[in-house]
Amino acid sequence: MNIKFNDISLLKKACTHRSYLNENKGAGLEHNERLEFLGDAVLELVITSFLFRKFPDRNEGDMTSYRSALVNTHSLSKVALHIGVGEYILLSRGESKDTGRARSIIHADTIEAIIGAVYIDKGYDGAANFISEQLLEIIDIDEIIKNKSWLDAKSRFQEKAQELTGLTPSYKTMKETGPDHNKLFTLGVFIGDVQVALGSGLSKQEAEQKAAEKALEVKGW
Repeated sequence: MNIKFNDISLLKKACTHRSYLNENKGAGLEHNERLEFLGDAVLELVITSFLFRKFPDRNEGDMTSYRSALVNTHSLSKVALHIGVGEYILLSRGESKDTGRARSIIHADTIEAIIGAVYIDKGYDGAANFISEQLLEIIDIDEIIKNKSWLDAKSRFQEKAQELTGLTPSYKTMKETGPDHNKLFTLGVFIGDVQVALGSGLSKQEAEQKAAEKALEVKGW
């Protein structure tokens, strides 16, 4: 990270997940959620300031979308992977077995907590430098805008489908499984009568996004 902490305990706290303390109550540690709360606010301010200066002619709606693309779970988990933070996070045995999106969320939350720790230890300028070096160097906003990846998958698929086929995609619930409090929805995305892909999620909205993501891959869009 190219940072020498004055108080290294802040970094350890940033890497301590709540689940670890549930299994290690006598560890004398604190979990990272307060630092995550602080880091989220610092990250949003730094990125907003960066976009405000970089795009003097863009409106607040566009910049809000760009900011979302820079600070979402996918982007922050890429930063975590780049730093190699995953092997240092203190987790419960159960949480340590999680993969996929669940692990990405933990990684992204930890990056926000680290930003909070850097802010306390090094001030605003230190946190801004860290974000610039570790996020803005990895996540290319110009590439995001060029590829329109700041749009969510459903919006991108609809735009491409209308452009290339003249049709608006539709979504249909194919299956619902599990109890009411933890139901899994599987939806299909269609262009006309042709099913392009399936997606599953804990809400119909999440399943639609997953289906659209797969449909973009299937179509090569």
